[in-house]
Amino acid sequence: MLKSSPLSCPLQTRDPVQLLLKLDGKFVELLQKVLCLPKCPEQIQALCAAILREMSPSNDLILSCDEIQDAKLLSLVSSILLAQGNKKAEVLAVGQRVVKVLEGRLPEGHSSRHLLPLLSKIISLSPASLTEDQTNLVNKRMVDWLRYASVQQGVAQPSGGFFSNPRARQPGPVTEVDGAVATDFFTVLSVGQYYTEDQWLNMQAFSMLRKWLLCYGSEGANSPNSDDKSEVDGSIMSMVSATSTSSRLLPPKERLREKAFEYCQRLIEQSNRRALKKPDGDLQKACLIEAVTIMDIICRQDSSYVYRTLSCLKILHGRISGDLAYARALLPIAQFFLNHSETAAVDSEAVYKHLFTRIPAQLFHSPMLAFEFIQFCRDNVQFFTENLSIFRRSFPNLFKLLAWNSPALISEFMDLLPALLGADTAIEIFHLLLDLPCLVAALDIQLRAASAPISERATWDPAAKPASCLEAFRHPLYRSTFQYLLRTETAPRDSPERLAPLRQLLGSMASCPRVVQCADTIPVLLQLYFGVVAEFADGPLINQLVLVLLERSEQLYEIPAFKADVHRVLSSQLVLLCKLHPSLVVELSKELLEFSGTVSNIRNKEDIFTYVVWAIGEYMSVSYDKRCTVEQINKFFEALEAMLFEITQLRPSASIPKYSPRVITVLMTTLTKLASRSQDLIPRMSLFLSKMRAFVQSPAMASVYSEEDNEEILTRAAELMNLLKMPSVAQFVLTPSAEVASPRFHRDTNVSLPLAMKTASRLLERGTGFVPG
Repeated sequence: MLKSSPLSCPLQTRDPVQLLLKLDGKFVELLQKVLCLPKCPEQIQALCAAILREMSPSNDLILSCDEIQDAKLLSLVSSILLAQGNKKAEVLAVGQRVVKVLEGRLPEGHSSRHLLPLLSKIISLSPASLTEDQTNLVNKRMVDWLRYASVQQGVAQPSGGFFSNPRARQPGPVTEVDGAVATDFFTVLSVGQYYTEDQWLNMQAFSMLRKWLLCYGSEGANSPNSDDKSEVDGSIMSMVSATSTSSRLLPPKERLREKAFEYCQRLIEQSNRRALKKPDGDLQKACLIEAVTIMDIICRQDSSYVYRTLSCLKILHGRISGDLAYARALLPIAQFFLNHSETAAVDSEAVYKHLFTRIPAQLFHSPMLAFEFIQFCRDNVQFFTENLSIFRRSFPNLFKLLAWNSPALISEFMDLLPALLGADTAIEIFHLLLDLPCLVAALDIQLRAASAPISERATWDPAAKPASCLEAFRHPLYRSTFQYLLRTETAPRDSPERLAPLRQLLGSMASCPRVVQCADTIPVLLQLYFGVVAEFADGPLINQLVLVLLERSEQLYEIPAFKADVHRVLSSQLVLLCKLHPSLVVELSKELLEFSGTVSNIRNKEDIFTYVVWAIGEYMSVSYDKRCTVEQINKFFEALEAMLFEITQLRPSASIPKYSPRVITVLMTTLTKLASRSQDLIPRMSLFLSKMRAFVQSPAMASVYSEEDNEEILTRAAELMNLLKMPSVAQFVLTPSAEVASPRFHRDTNVSLPLAMKTASRLLERGTGFVPG
């Protein structure tokens, strides 16, 4: 039991506060000896084991489980050995010893139930540590534990006190959760005041049954992910054969499968009883989920069970589908139909439709259901995308789960979002992403409205203007808008612009923690969204997306930090869209002209305005689209010239608006680019640039901009002015061909000019010494 070896090991704890604490080697040796003493009190053994586990991993332990017969001591010692890390030798030794003890007959007063958690740990660490003979032995034991536990209640342990009664009455039979006497075999849902050892083993065996079947249930596979989806081979005959053959004649693996199936059928029957106590009702639901999952595993490993399970689950689905309390159990049922509907030739469309349309809409506020639902979708996303139209149609429902439970679900949902995106859903999903904070607020109001007292609902006057968000939820003026935002399926023909009044109404909830948390996740989702859309978007879709982007940039939920983050992402993605489809500048010239000619767009969304102006200068050229005309170039030049004039002609006042030097330099650069493509504009642009020194030195400018800002503006004006002196060079530098443009040496890849411009400018400055002014 104890192997002698040098022992000198400081106590290594996971608690940094105790890192300085060291135990003497002799004391550690005594801990191990005390732990293994035959008559050591249980509390002392547990304490010694806990201290030794905290030392792990350690190479100086002298413990061994080879000779231990006591199941409880074996459990404690093995927990220390397994805590050393995933050392195959230790796991193998513990596994062999546990099976050896289970194989023999334990002494009176000893119980195997201390070993089952240990066995579960072993197969998690190393499924291959058990041989086929050993797995067959455990299969036989599990059949006995699951099927043949006593149906009589256990006896209370005598306290030994003065009032203990030596003639205590005999225990009665176990009961069902509704109080009726159990007439069938014992399960985890059987109720008793006290439980016998074999009943405890029954419950423990069921708790590890799923893991055991996944590890050792398939033919020739010792992997937790083993999965046998073989086609039905004479399935009707197999089913008849399986039900008519005596289970005692079956091999251990098949016999365990049969008894596990019967156990799950019994649990499903017990779940139909009305529990007298709430904890028993909760246990019913948990056991129902586990039972259906195990039946699905059994059917994947042996298709002869499919038809028996199918009829059972059809009845179960009909019984619980209308009860939201059992909503989580619908997921494993749907998984079963997904796995086996083709084998059984069953149309399961109705099961999926009910799942996707009703459950998220009504139970979005359940964190456990939300996680399991998104996980279910993620695990089956390829099947849903290829075979299930309701999956993509119901994306508004899936977004409810994300909105209410973000950021907890953000990682899982990012795996799901690409499957929801397509040419038919891209625009609607873009609107929905931007409206997620608004959706959270609406869901909160929906919950509050549902729980409002009936007397309070009666006091709401439909004719009066709503005084609160809660009143507006039922008000005829806002009802259709709320219904659109809370829709369960896609509605591509409806106009998202109708949500504008609702965003204003829900502004009072902008500081709610759940709303703020949701808003924080949207920039990440937007970046993913544009990355996916870029893979399939054609010209018309990109044009439509750019228009929506410009429109929605000023129609956002009123959270300042949220708006700033969204503007930052949208501006960077606008560049991506322009690079994918440069012709959009010509095709959307009217809309871009209107956007770039509005001063308020600089103040409210400077980033987006800057990138729009950059795109005009970069792509309004026949090099990118032969449809580009001189007339279009002139119109853009006039609009941007007026814009630049307005923001640079500052007059001293109490509140002088400050526009960043970046905006001014981008406007100057874009105007110069346009002038180089329509050379009649060059004198006009040169005159404007020559006046920049006066602008920079004006009192109003000096009060707003720093010396560095002024220098940046003057330097850019000088570079552009020098270029325009040689129109052919200006066109080469400002509108380079594809060969010249790659690579381009930029300080800022989106707003700065190529290195060629600076080189040409310096050469010209040496000859003329000109600086605008």
